[in-house]
Amino acid sequence: MVDFKLKGKELGEIEKMSLEDFLKIIPSRERRALKRGFTEDEKKLLIKIRKRPNAAFYKTHSREMVIIPELLGKKIGIHNGKEFVSVDIKPEMLGHRLGEFALTRKKVEHSSPGFGATKSSKFIPLK
Repeated sequence: MVDFKLKGKELGEIEKMSLEDFLKIIPSRERRALKRGFTEDEKKLLIKIRKRPNAAFYKTHSREMVIIPELLGKKIGIHNGKEFVSVDIKPEMLGHRLGEFALTRKKVEHSSPGFGATKSSKFIPLK
C-alpha cells in the first residue's frame, strides 16, 4: 500500500496541523469557504464528533462542509435528499466537500410499458 501524501505532506503531518496550516495546502475554493467560518450545521457536526469521538455514525445535512483532518476515520451519514448515505472518511477525501460522496440521483431503469400505454407502445418485439 502506498503512503498517502497531500502537497508533499504525509498523513501524520496533516493530522497534527492546525486549521490555518491545513488551509495552505487545499484548493482555493475550499480555502475561501473555510476562511469564512463554519455554518451552524457544520458547527453542530463538529461538536457531536468532539463530544462522542468513538460513536459509530454521525448524521448531517451539511453537504457543503469541507472535509478537514478532524473528520478522518469517521463514518458520516450524509443526507442525499431522501436518505442518509453512509460514507467512511478516508485521507484521499481531504479538501473535498461531503456532498461529493453522497450522490443525489440514481440511474433510471425503465421496465416494460404499463397499464394505459398506447397500442403502439405496448408492442414489444420478440427478438
